[in-house]
Amino acid sequence: MLGLERYIVVTGHYGSGKTNLAVNLAFDLRKQGLPVTVVDLDIVNPYFRTADFRKLFEEQGITLIAPPFANSNLDLPVLSAEVFSVFAQKEGYVIFDVGGDDAGAVALGMFRAHFERISYSMLYVINRYRYLTRSAEEACELLCEIEAASRLKATGVVNNSNLARGTEAKDIVASAEFAQQVCDKLKLPLICTAAVRPFADELQGKVENIYPVDIYVKSVWD
Repeated sequence: MLGLERYIVVTGHYGSGKTNLAVNLAFDLRKQGLPVTVVDLDIVNPYFRTADFRKLFEEQGITLIAPPFANSNLDLPVLSAEVFSVFAQKEGYVIFDVGGDDAGAVALGMFRAHFERISYSMLYVINRYRYLTRSAEEACELLCEIEAASRLKATGVVNNSNLARGTEAKDIVASAEFAQQVCDKLKLPLICTAAVRPFADELQGKVENIYPVDIYVKSVWD
């Protein structure tokens, strides 16, 4: 799906919608009958994280690996040793939901040696309408910080520009030029433009590579 490798890293700015994208990817891959594991590497964001969807994942047969203290009143930056086991999996997909910005990417860097031995897709999720990534220059600078912290390189960009509940189809169309500028500056391909499912048909022919998504994270934060 989307030409992605079996190991998928989803990263980006706080509020870019990366967690919602990770959840949609997990569900869509699972619908194809493929084994899916989601690794919650968000050890710095106490707001919304993939660990919040544990019950929903279980219902769909998706394996979730999350920090030991996720969904508790303890905000401790601890990772489960179980994370290391996913690099030995012989089939299926593994999706890493990484904490926002360079602070969250530090956790990803702990597994650099493992990633260097496999093929992976590292998606940089951008949202033109979020503070600090409203220009192509700002978005590119942020990715440089994420890559420096994780010591891994992004392989593609996902345009997830939205205004939460206030999003209209025209807002997504208006973000296309911004997304292409980011891709050109980073010399990375645009993997897709994520759009809520009701807009998918309307956007066909206006925006390339539309990826319809459902809203699971009910906030501007991810």
